[in-house]
Amino acid sequence: MKKLIIINGPNLNLLGKREPAIYGSLTFTEFFETVKQKYTQVELSYYQSNIEGEIIDKLHDVGFNYDGIILNAAAYTHTSVGIGDAVKGIETPVVEVHISNTFAREEFRHQSYISPNAKGVILGFGLQSYELAIQSFL
Repeated sequence: MKKLIIINGPNLNLLGKREPAIYGSLTFTEFFETVKQKYTQVELSYYQSNIEGEIIDKLHDVGFNYDGIILNAAAYTHTSVGIGDAVKGIETPVVEVHISNTFAREEFRHQSYISPNAKGVILGFGLQSYELAIQSFL
């Protein structure tokens, strides 16, 4: 059984409340429960933090013993050299995910410190972006 983890960054704990026109009305917990039921052939776990160093620590923790990491570093994608370096420094492949199409948003969101070291990037498909990432590991 493949062991995958979804790691979400800042403000994604507000899904379902935050800018529903962009992010939808479903909370991530609700979404995650449906995904776990759908992909029973995967051992799927979830972690969220608003704190950059905690995300780096989690990447270090799972980056050598999981089959895949689905990372939505949110705003840290565009600012955190540290998270980018953590992705580069681990062995587990990382798929970078974004709910919105970051290239259709502000200019600063067009830069990613994660993409150069990611297995792939999926963005703009809403919460389905996470499912596409899961499928990429199957």
